[in-house]
Amino acid sequence: MATVEGRPAQYGVTLRQLRELMETRGAEGLAKINALGGSQDICKKLYTSPTDGLSGSKADLQHRREVFGSNLIPPKPPKTFLTLVWEALQDVTLIILEVAAVVSLGLSFYKPPDDPNAIDEIGHLDEDEGHYQWIEGLAILISVIVVVIVTAFNDYTKERQFRGLQSRIEGEHKFAVIRGGEVNQVPISDIVVGDICQIKYGDLLPADGILLQSNDLKVDESSLTGESDHVKKGESFDPMVLSGTHVMEGSGKMLVTAVGVNSQAGIIFTLLGAAVENQDKEIKQMKKEAKKQQRKGQRKSIAGEEDTTLPASTNSHGANHARIDDNHVPAPSTTEKVPQETSHKKEKSVLQAKLTKLAIQIGYAGSTIAVLTVIILVIQFCVKTFVIQGKSWHPTYINNLVKHLIIGVTVLVVAVPEGLPLAVTLSLAYSVKKMMKDNNLVRHLDACETMGNATAICSDKTGTLTTNRMTVVQSYICEKLCKVTPNFRDIPPEVGETLVEGMSVNSAFTSRIMPGLDATQPTMQVGNKTECALLGFVLALGQSYDAVRERHPEESLTRVYTFNSVRKSMSTVIPYKGGYRLYTKGASEIVLKKCAFIYGHEGRLEKFTRDMQDRLVRQVIEPMACDGLRTISVAFRDFVPGKAEINQVHIDQEPNWDDEDNIVNNLTCLCVVGIEDPVRPEVPEAIRKCQKAGITVRMVTGDNVNTARSIAVKCGILKPTDDFLILEGKEFNSRIRDANGEVQQNLIDKVWPKLRVLARSSPTDKYTLVKGMIESKAFDTREVVAVTGDGTNDGPALKKADVGFAMGIAGTDVAKEASDIILTDDNFSSIVKAVMWGRNVYDSIAKFLQFQLTVNVVAVIVAFIGACAIQDSPLKAVQMLWVNLIMDTLASLALATEMPTPDLLQRKPYGRTKPLISRTMMKNILGQAIYQLFIIFSLLFVGDRILNIPSGRGAAIGSEPTQHFTIIFNTFVMMTLFNEINARKIHGQRNVFNGLFTNPIFYSIWIGTALSQVVIIQFGGMAFSTVGLSIDQWLWCLFFGAGTLVWGQLVTTVPTRKIPKTLSWGRGQPEPDTIQPGPDYDGDLDKKPRAGQILWIRGLTRLQTQVIGGELQERLIPVPYSKTSTDQAIRVVNAFRQGLDSRGSLADAALAEALRKQTALSKRFSHSSSIDYADAGRDALAPHDIDVERLSSHSHTETAV
Repeated sequence: MATVEGRPAQYGVTLRQLRELMETRGAEGLAKINALGGSQDICKKLYTSPTDGLSGSKADLQHRREVFGSNLIPPKPPKTFLTLVWEALQDVTLIILEVAAVVSLGLSFYKPPDDPNAIDEIGHLDEDEGHYQWIEGLAILISVIVVVIVTAFNDYTKERQFRGLQSRIEGEHKFAVIRGGEVNQVPISDIVVGDICQIKYGDLLPADGILLQSNDLKVDESSLTGESDHVKKGESFDPMVLSGTHVMEGSGKMLVTAVGVNSQAGIIFTLLGAAVENQDKEIKQMKKEAKKQQRKGQRKSIAGEEDTTLPASTNSHGANHARIDDNHVPAPSTTEKVPQETSHKKEKSVLQAKLTKLAIQIGYAGSTIAVLTVIILVIQFCVKTFVIQGKSWHPTYINNLVKHLIIGVTVLVVAVPEGLPLAVTLSLAYSVKKMMKDNNLVRHLDACETMGNATAICSDKTGTLTTNRMTVVQSYICEKLCKVTPNFRDIPPEVGETLVEGMSVNSAFTSRIMPGLDATQPTMQVGNKTECALLGFVLALGQSYDAVRERHPEESLTRVYTFNSVRKSMSTVIPYKGGYRLYTKGASEIVLKKCAFIYGHEGRLEKFTRDMQDRLVRQVIEPMACDGLRTISVAFRDFVPGKAEINQVHIDQEPNWDDEDNIVNNLTCLCVVGIEDPVRPEVPEAIRKCQKAGITVRMVTGDNVNTARSIAVKCGILKPTDDFLILEGKEFNSRIRDANGEVQQNLIDKVWPKLRVLARSSPTDKYTLVKGMIESKAFDTREVVAVTGDGTNDGPALKKADVGFAMGIAGTDVAKEASDIILTDDNFSSIVKAVMWGRNVYDSIAKFLQFQLTVNVVAVIVAFIGACAIQDSPLKAVQMLWVNLIMDTLASLALATEMPTPDLLQRKPYGRTKPLISRTMMKNILGQAIYQLFIIFSLLFVGDRILNIPSGRGAAIGSEPTQHFTIIFNTFVMMTLFNEINARKIHGQRNVFNGLFTNPIFYSIWIGTALSQVVIIQFGGMAFSTVGLSIDQWLWCLFFGAGTLVWGQLVTTVPTRKIPKTLSWGRGQPEPDTIQPGPDYDGDLDKKPRAGQILWIRGLTRLQTQVIGGELQERLIPVPYSKTSTDQAIRVVNAFRQGLDSRGSLADAALAEALRKQTALSKRFSHSSSIDYADAGRDALAPHDIDVERLSSHSHTETAV
């Protein structure tokens, strides 16, 4: 018989049995477990030990992976490079250019029959054209190919970066697993069936399993069932715990029974993967059908079809995308029209909103001028040829018309800033990569930029402002206050032993003190830091907490009331002398209120009167708190079957442990300890930087008000002389709620502007404060709020905030999932770095805009006036495409990769309504445009005489390039290149070279572009319509180019205050209906998007579909949970089918698909946990729906969809 590591290779239970076991719940699940012999027997059948776990040997783990699968869900393969090339080719303006170039190419080889009337002129023209005409068509095609390949390459590297980031986020997710009797943190992909996992408050479960032991365990299963109520779990009534669910309270141990694609979450992903593939095939088929139907319909009646299209599509929109709120309330009935979801989702990021608005304006302006250019060129040509010269039509003239079209389309290409989304993406992606080094792991791209606008930061105290390395520095035992560790012999023996036992047992067994890596390093605190401080105190007293835990193993504990934000304490019940003993520890003022006795001098038991309590608070707790110490009280209570002492309770039977209020009461106080958590040395400086940068820092903590005040003063949040508010949670609530207990915005507005410290606060208080600040209308500009959080209950506040920071070390999985950025070092100063990077992103985009708009304005005006004045554009189509490449792709790379400087923190935040293009920038843009236009038009009209060269004006189409127009092109590019240096400064700084050599990407691209220009001019020939220039002519071009730097200094001298405010552009935020989230959808469903819009929309869409982290995948459509996987598969596919069928007639399929994409896209940017539901009919979607969106963002799985 085959063996692995000395045990049989055949397991006592099969994969199928385990899968079926995990599909049951409650009593049914218990019956199945008992049928397999009980949980202990299942452990034996899987060759694992409930206490020591697996051996951890490689051979054993590998064998388990082969038999039961590994804990990975295979990701969807990334798009290939060719797919991205194909997508880039879909650009409308590029398609127009390609068609025009192909027509031009075809016409250059087309020899029309000679016209005897115009034989000389046309014959002569043909001879020239025969040599050269094909070159321009080919050059345009090559330019288009270059643009497409560059775009595809950018997308490709972007996708790779994001996938790398995704795997980094997943790689960081580890879980506590017992192997070989030791608790290890193991990456979740390494977990196998048979592992014993320790689960605790805040965990996101990485696999399915059955409970072996649990304390007060409650799980949020809404991601699977749609039920928002927390489900109580226990070995004796519901031992099934499932992957993708959150532990909201308590702790326990589970045996892993299913991983990866065999877990409940995995089964859903796999089914969805198959279903989505089927759906894609169906959609393609339906699109074909729809086209056929449309053709037939158009023949019958266009008007009739339009009447029916709109209601159907509107209804399908309402039906398919019924929004479900966070509490999983059932969807509204499919017949109702669902209101706009603006209230549910976070609005578009500030920068995106402004860019979208700006892009629309530029797109319209560019399209108008392009159309005008073509019309003027065509009219002039027709008037000159057919009216003035009186010639008759000849097929050769098609060539002239195609040339005019090409010029018009090229103007459009130059005018529409398709490099804008690229610059945004590059800038964000570059920042995100660099922010990793600054301990900011960005999960949502736009958070990076939003952070630059932050006006308020609500920070936790513990671990963020402080080091989170806690030690007991003061203790009050038996009426003795010690400021050093007391000697254990000096403590009365009964009190000492009870104290040590209470601290050792009444803490999570995952909290422990580990020796340092070497003798010189301090010990490491693992687990909850407050508990580690108490365990450290036990060790300092010379006692061993491990010995106590061995006497009372976790399995023997009778009941555990775990710590939560409501209790603010933790209690554990252990068997004691035939009865029970309850230990409690927690916030001192809360525990002391429940104490009726205290050990006095030399261990005498005394009644703990109200006066004694007040005296203890005044003389011990408040002085400790004023020193910035966290005060913790430890107490106990005995339940005895025999004769009870004064502080004990007599019992005849086991007490009702569910009656917590009576159980945890009339306690005996053992001690009060003061725990120090020193302020991080770098925090005061970081807070000073924030205050200089116009950001208000507020501390929101669960600690008492004196501790909070002391730490706030040490950090610099408060100065002793300040007139700011420091409130406790209770007082805060009494100030902001009306007589009915409802929160009123006008009352919050009276509190928050002056509030600096909120102590003894609950997560609800934090959420209320953040919501109140964001929704406040007390000031002209809305607050942009960043929040830090680490606990499970911080989720709502993290989601509500503009930017949520979760703690990478102390944070729970739930907090990390709700966050936008994870602080990998839990340090406040990293938040300041995030602000710097955010402002840098904003500035990078502004630099790029300043540069690009100058080129846009100049190129468009030159092409337009050239068309009117000399019936030709001085800048040829291929030349304009080269300029477009410089200013779009290369400039966005160069300007988007500038490093942030400390100067960024010297100014106030931009604010949500500040214009994207400030008056200073508009001054620079218009000033430079005036200079460049003056030089170009001077060269165009008098340059030939000044430089003594033949004029290029009025040359026939297809004639050889001239030096005159080559100089104009070269001068334009030189001015553009030198202006790129000017564009590096947007706040009116004079030294534009400052920090130039700190950015190798910038100067490499600049030098590379300049060298390419030399090659194009000297050797471009017919392809680029250029002629080689002499040294003198080159020097003139360089002279005019460098002139932009000198002119820039003159422009800077003009005071910005004199410039009217109307010249600032991109002010405010666009109305919701002007934001087009996807290229397939227009606000009016019966209108098609315009060509100009499609171009920039496509870019923005590319940016949006690449959202980082949990949102990299498409949001998935939830499917109903059901017992058997085959039944499930059928239901999933049916849900998709019904969803598609209900989207109206086949003629509407394309429109419905567009709507589906649009909704998915707009919701993908929402960070709220609302869910999109497939319209599977009210009967098919029972309330128990699977929230696959939540599952999809879990770090331990990559979606198969």
